Amino acid sequence: MQTRTLGTTGPQTSALGLGCMGMSALYGDSDRSESLATLHAALDAGITLLDTGDFYGMGHNELLINEGLRTAPAAAREKAQISVKFGALRTIEGHFTGYDGRPKAVKNFAAYSLQRLGTDHIDIYRIARVDPDVPIEETVGAIAELVEAGHVRHIGLSEVGAQTLRRAAAVAPIADLQIEYSLISRGIEEAILPTARELGIGITAYGVLSRGLISGHFTRDRKLAANDFRGMSPRFQGENLDRNLDLVEALRKIAEQKGVSVAQTAIAWVLSRGEDIVPLIGARRRDRLTEALGALDVTLDADDLTAIEQAIPAGAAAGDRYPSAQMAHLDSEH
Repeated sequence: MQTRTLGTTGPQTSALGLGCMGMSALYGDSDRSESLATLHAALDAGITLLDTGDFYGMGHNELLINEGLRTAPAAAREKAQISVKFGALRTIEGHFTGYDGRPKAVKNFAAYSLQRLGTDHIDIYRIARVDPDVPIEETVGAIAELVEAGHVRHIGLSEVGAQTLRRAAAVAPIADLQIEYSLISRGIEEAILPTARELGIGITAYGVLSRGLISGHFTRDRKLAANDFRGMSPRFQGENLDRNLDLVEALRKIAEQKGVSVAQTAIAWVLSRGEDIVPLIGARRRDRLTEALGALDVTLDADDLTAIEQAIPAGAAAGDRYPSAQMAHLDSEH
């Protein structure tokens, strides 16, 4: 397994991380036994970075990772690094009602996560979205206290803009910024990515396949389950979906010429953006995991990159990456 280092102060991780959200929530029903088998397969392949959130399935995902690690070989378990997002407030019905970044809330969330994960520390800890009512300095300061106490190893951030990134980094060392980055989500390139690099902060890129939209497997006639949040995503709606899948077909031609899959090409493109970027792959099944791992063997030369840029220019996607209510919570978009 190739490795990369998250920023100048963060840990060395596998070049690909495993995003575990879909094993518990938001993409329709999941298969517990297949999820555990996929976790084990990822660890066996050398993936060390496991990304979760305490609100994924209301703690279900952390408990699943706990079980996956407990039943994995000791050597793999010891190498595993867990990245946790916290702060989301939800109702019993699963609706999101805001974020809580108060210092006492930070420590409360961490205490519950440590219990569910069955560990004495969290490798990277980050608030999922900035709490608009709490200065980022206070939230990061609370995580820094958890680092000092040994409960957290590294501080991360999620979906923050360049200015917030600077304010946070002035308080304590930031290992990485987790943010959406893909061929059709390139907003970070203008200011956020240059700022992160200036500050020595790594990037863990989620949504590298745009929730399956540019995986090469999504079809126009696919019916999404009622509990699949993509049904509310602008990019999966009507004419937007048609336009976006046309982009995928343009990418497919390039992938076929190289003898690789669309998903492998899209992941390899994110990998090519810099050694400071670690893509998170949201595989819920072993076959999808195997396909994603194949991206590590794909080399995109200058001609390939030019062809990809022509097929999917920056800003070509139709529709926002989240519904408007969720876009409003993104500090990175303001």
